Order: sequence, then structure tokens, then C-alpha cells
Amino acid sequence: MKRIFILASLFFTYTTFAQKAPENWFNLDPATNKVNGVGTERTYEELLKGKKSKTIIVGVIDSGVDFNHEDLKEVMWTNEKEVPGNGVDDDKNGYIDDIHGWSFLGGKDGKNVDHETLELTRIYRELKPKYDGKTEKDIDAKSKEEFALYLKAKEDFEAETNEANQNMMQIAFIQQLVESMNLRIKNQLSVEKVGPEELAKFKAEDAQQKQLLPVLTGMVVQYGDLDSFLEKTEEGSKHFEDMLTYNLNLEFDPRYIIGDDYKNQTEKYYGNADCNGPSSLHGTHVAGIIAAKRNNNVGINGVADNVKIMAIRAVPNGDERDKDIANAIYYAVDNGASVINMSFGKKYSYNKKIVDDAVKYAESKDVLIVHAAGNEALNIDEVKHYPCKQFEGTKKEAKNFMDVGASSWKPGEKLPAEFSNYGKKTVDVFAPGVDIYSTNSGGGYINESGTSMACPVTAGVAAVLRSYFPDLSAQDIKKILTKSVNTDYKKEEVQMPGTLPAEDGKQAVKVKFAELSKTGGLVNMYNAVQMAMKMSKVKL
Repeated sequence: MKRIFILASLFFTYTTFAQKAPENWFNLDPATNKVNGVGTERTYEELLKGKKSKTIIVGVIDSGVDFNHEDLKEVMWTNEKEVPGNGVDDDKNGYIDDIHGWSFLGGKDGKNVDHETLELTRIYRELKPKYDGKTEKDIDAKSKEEFALYLKAKEDFEAETNEANQNMMQIAFIQQLVESMNLRIKNQLSVEKVGPEELAKFKAEDAQQKQLLPVLTGMVVQYGDLDSFLEKTEEGSKHFEDMLTYNLNLEFDPRYIIGDDYKNQTEKYYGNADCNGPSSLHGTHVAGIIAAKRNNNVGINGVADNVKIMAIRAVPNGDERDKDIANAIYYAVDNGASVINMSFGKKYSYNKKIVDDAVKYAESKDVLIVHAAGNEALNIDEVKHYPCKQFEGTKKEAKNFMDVGASSWKPGEKLPAEFSNYGKKTVDVFAPGVDIYSTNSGGGYINESGTSMACPVTAGVAAVLRSYFPDLSAQDIKKILTKSVNTDYKKEEVQMPGTLPAEDGKQAVKVKFAELSKTGGLVNMYNAVQMAMKMSKVKL
């Protein structure tokens, strides 16, 4: 679930004058373009130009994908064995009319789950009737572990609820300040929009307005004008409102829409064929990063040039359910995906074993899973972020599973995204995840930030490797991606994710970039292809 905690500190972050990211920056090259991208364009031009490749399938387990988008419709996986709309399971795979993928968030009547609760909310709701009002001395030995889970869930639930309320109040305060200044400037200058030129002409009427001008300048640099900034804050306000209305609402439970037997955690073949769904911005954006049609003079260029996107809808506006994720992985594997992108995660797991079993199944079928590390600015060596590569109850890890943190286009201390989770033992690599311009549901394009964006950048590079070097295994690809990282920034001191910029005389927490992941490096497609050339028996 995406966090928008940055909005809660806008007043401070924009005093440092925001800048726009270079166009197409995630595909640019550190050496030739002096931008911390993955070197996509350089790789095609210098190493892969005119070379043959094999079409491969990338499963995108997400909120859905707009398969009619102008930059995606040509790269969507199509189930040729299925006759569209005839209501028959023609290929007998258990899923009726699955033309471009499947949704595990829909009912047979065509209705879809859009919003969901957090897993935290679901666990607290389930345990509350059993343990509410009880203390440790009331609990028998066999229930102590469950009681401890209840206490932790209760504590986190109350903290999340308080945080959502506080963030709404803080955003409202920022909105009030900016709206007031926006109106004053418009009235003084008789203009309809307040951008950089208007701010430069505005004559402050008091000390408070003078103090606010640098903040407003940063806002308009980032968003063009103050009206656009206010629209963005409104998105943030709605995010927290939705959290309270749906995600943290103990009375809200939309599962009845799907019509499955939720207690039967191994149940399959539920859902519907609407793999776009009601809110597919997130999944559409992810799909575009991986595979938006290259060099078609439309929109953007995705990372991979010869892949098909299989859309599997299993991630609502809230926390995904383990049952759905396990089934989504099985579906992707059984229908030919060789790379699976999973740009989602949560703090609690209801049934980790069924997801572990699905990951093991993917490993047995030589499928690589690329997973977003999360956006809470946490050390996930210490705080679990599910799903994770470590199998439940053991120290063993899935060999086909990668965790990806997010990096910025900004140089120096701003290299790691301020929201990115990290972990010296857990996060494998970092990749571009700030201000990533990609496809939007319903058409058009939009900038988004998150490890959700860094994940498909990495999955896109993995897809290129699997496409041009089909003899290499999933484990080979993971090895290449981690061994070929750009380590130029490994020893640089960077700002620890989650720590605010210096203010009130305090300094932001600094660490070596190498301490934030196993490799201490950034994904680099140019290096990866060079390494694959040496490992593969395929001669390009």
C-alpha cells in the first residue's frame, strides 16, 4: 500500500526548491547522460542493436492494467486459446474468457472489489472479540502467541488511525495557507494562475508572506502553478480519508463481492476476467515502465522491447490478501510468465505459507519474482514487509525472489528516495523510483514515485535478459542483476530514508549508500547485458 507521508511535510520539503526530473531519466545512462538511470537507451544502441530476441511474458500482479491504452495494447499478452466473450473456458485452465489475464478481486456477476481493509485491520477485527479487555493472566499457554499478535495489532491499528487523522489535519493546514496566498496573488496581479512569473512579480504585504514565498516557489517549480499543487494536496487528503473510510474501518468488508469461500485458503478459480478493474492507475503505470511500446512515437519507451504483459488483478486500494496473491502467482506461472512483477506489500501476513508455497512453485518452474521493498522508510531487516523471500519458520530464502528499493534522479545525498524501505540483508538492489513518467489508466501519462516504480524498472531489465539470453535461468538473471550493479555511489554519504532535511539547526541522518542494500548499488542494464553475454551460450 502506497504511503503519501511526504505530503504531510510539504511545508518543509519545498523550502529547498524542488526541481523537475530529466525526461525519460530512468532509461538514461550514468556514464553518457550523467543521470542515475539504468542505461536502457545506451544498451539498445551499443549492445543490442539488430540482435535477435525471444518474446517472453511478464506477469504484472497489481491493481489491474488498462489493456486498451495506446502505448500498451500492442504489448499485452493475449490468450490465443480463449475465445473472447463466449462464456466458455476454451483452454480449460479454469478461468473463463481470460484474454489478457485474470482478476481475483471480482465476482461472477461482473462486480469488482475496489477498496479493501488493511491486513492489520482484518487481523485486529478477527481477534478483538476473543481478547478485548483481557490481560496476560487471563490467557492460557496455547493462546499466548495469538494474544501477543492481538496486542501488537491493536497498538498498530490505533497508531495508524491517529496518524491518518493527524496527516489530514496537517494537509488541511497547508492547504489553507496556500489557498489564502494563491487568492491574494491572483487578486493583486489580476491573473488566473500563479506560476513562477507571477510569484516573481508579487509584492509581499507582511513578514509572513515574505517567509512563505520561497516555499511557494518550490511548489510551482514542481507543479507548474499553485492550483496544480492544491490539486495534489487534495489527492493526499483523499488518500487519508480513504484510509479511515475503508482501510482502517472495522465494519468494512467487501469480500462478499467475490463470492469465494474465504476460509478455504487453497481455493482456486474464483474471480472474473476484468483484469483492468475500476482503479488500474497503479498497475497501468507499472506495466508502462516495463514494456510501453518502444519507438512508436507515442508516449514513452518502456525498458523491455520484446515482452508481453499479462495482467493479474489482485491488489486493491488497501492490503492485498495472501490467498489472492498465491493464486495470482500460480496463474502467472501456469500461463507462461517467466518474470513476475509484484509492486505491493504490507506489514502483516494472514497466511504466509500459501504465498511461500506459490513462490516455491514459481522457483520450480524457473520464474523470477521481482518485489517492491516498500515505501515506509523502514529497515526491513528489522521490520517484516510481506511478501518476503524468507520462508516462514526457517532461515531459508527463495532463490528466485528479489527486493528492490527506490533511488532518485537527484545527485549526492538525495540518491535514495526519502520514502524507500531499505535493508543491508534484505533489499537486493536500488533502482529509479522517483518522478517516473509512465502510462495512466484511461489514457495519457503521469509521474508517480515509489518502490512500486523501481520494481518494474528492475523487472524490465530482467525481462530484457530473459528475452535476449533465453538459456539463462531465473537464478542466473538474479545473480547478474545483483553482480552488475553500478557501485559508483557505494561509498557516498546519503540521507537516511525517512529523515527530514536539516531544520532548526539539526542535521539529517547520514549513512553510506552501501548500508542500504546487499549490493550497495543501482541496477544497470548496460553492465547486466555485458555480463549476460559472458555467461550465456547464446551468441548475439
